[in-house]
Amino acid sequence: MKTITDKKLDKYFAITGEAINKIKVLDKKHGEDAFDMAKRYYSDAKFFRDKGDYVNAFACLNYAHGWLDAGARLGLFDVGKDSRLFTVDDE
Repeated sequence: MKTITDKKLDKYFAITGEAINKIKVLDKKHGEDAFDMAKRYYSDAKFFRDKGDYVNAFACLNYAHGWLDAGARLGLFDVGKDSRLFTVDDE
């Protein structure tokens, strides 16, 4: 597929939004910084979507979720071992 559709954007906004709502910051300094970056990229994604720029909206969503995944794997966030939303082991 070479098109970023409303359906695809909605799916990834929902996934990343759910992940943002699940985060509990464990590391005050680095965790809060990483979480702030994720929320800023998520906000940027909304901005680009509203402008009709789906490519940059999708890119921002990927960056946002990347920050969340990195923070979860590095132990900056408590994500409840949720391997559906984050790239963490569920053991």
